[in-house]
Amino acid sequence: MPDTIREDPRVTRSRALILDASRRVFLEDGYQAATVEAVAAQAGIAKRTIYNLYGDKDSLFRATILSAIEIADAFSASLATEVRQVGSSMDDVHQIARRLAAATLRGPALPLRRLLVMESHRFPELVAEYRQRAPEAVMTALADLFRSLTDRGMLRTADPRIAAEHFAFLVMGADLDRGMFTGSVPSRDRVRTRADAGATAFIAAYAVSR
Repeated sequence: MPDTIREDPRVTRSRALILDASRRVFLEDGYQAATVEAVAAQAGIAKRTIYNLYGDKDSLFRATILSAIEIADAFSASLATEVRQVGSSMDDVHQIARRLAAATLRGPALPLRRLLVMESHRFPELVAEYRQRAPEAVMTALADLFRSLTDRGMLRTADPRIAAEHFAFLVMGADLDRGMFTGSVPSRDRVRTRADAGATAFIAAYAVSR
């Protein structure tokens, strides 16, 4: 079997710098007003390098969104693994609440969502792909967890999917909604406090008394 061809580390580094800069530029300026020149200036990369790697602004935007979707993919997969490891303690539910809220509100997910909403008319297929591979994947992982906990007699849920939606809104919904309009990022303490309060409310509503 032939060896896998590895990308030149200098090219890999350039891609990372370009994609990080392009996320900021596209979010701040929107697709229409954003320019390759602005991305190059933010990244400290020659404009020609961007054209060589991505071809045009449209392709750069797609690559920017897809790179962020890959980050969301990795989080969804790790969350799915984590929820399968939940034991008999409701403390685990609090830990998942904190992790979900922090990753959504303080990571790349919130600015990515804002960017996609801004350009949804231009790139509807990217919106659909992001929704399927990020928020829908997380909801599926949570629903699987709550179905398992229901089967084990720990929770009382008629519909695990609805329970997952309740959980997500309780632990981060208000700040996610606020951030979509303003772009504001809540503090770590705020995220943790509200995630804990949301998890407590969820457990009060759904947990089986012992």
